[in-house]
Amino acid sequence: MTAAGRLRHLHHLARRFVGSLWPLGPRAADERWALGVLTPGERALWRRMGGADRRHAVAVARRTEQALGARATRPVLAAALLHDVGKVESGLGPVRRAAATVAGALAGRARAARWSERGGAVGRVGRYLCHDRIGAALLAAAGSDELTVAWAREHHLAPERWSLPADVAAALKAADDD
Repeated sequence: MTAAGRLRHLHHLARRFVGSLWPLGPRAADERWALGVLTPGERALWRRMGGADRRHAVAVARRTEQALGARATRPVLAAALLHDVGKVESGLGPVRRAAATVAGALAGRARAARWSERGGAVGRVGRYLCHDRIGAALLAAAGSDELTVAWAREHHLAPERWSLPADVAAALKAADDD
């Protein structure tokens, strides 16, 4: 990643952190819209997400819908709404999530994966850092469309590793990083 890219990513993370301190969920109309997009199994996962995560997810889905128009199918919107659902397994709040993000940057993905199998605080940090893999498993168990599952698993990967159509994945990533 370039220096400019790292700076943009840091800015994105800082904005997400500040936003996460406000625990309320999305507006009632947005909540109803999201629930209307999701299948029953996905709704159960959605309800486990915290207010700030649901608010962020609605914003990602709305931006994705705007970018893709008719190509923003139900599975694409579900992917936008639930790409971070694996974070629910960590049980970490905003401050501990920020610390986990820093720890993950220092430790690397392989170590985080090992941590995710442990108990206690280290295990919770590991599960947060592996939320992509965990979210994909939760969505698969809920019967989600393969596109939705794939995006949860791949949303932190480099573009050349995405399995979704390039324009759809790019719109999802841009909406998440906005």
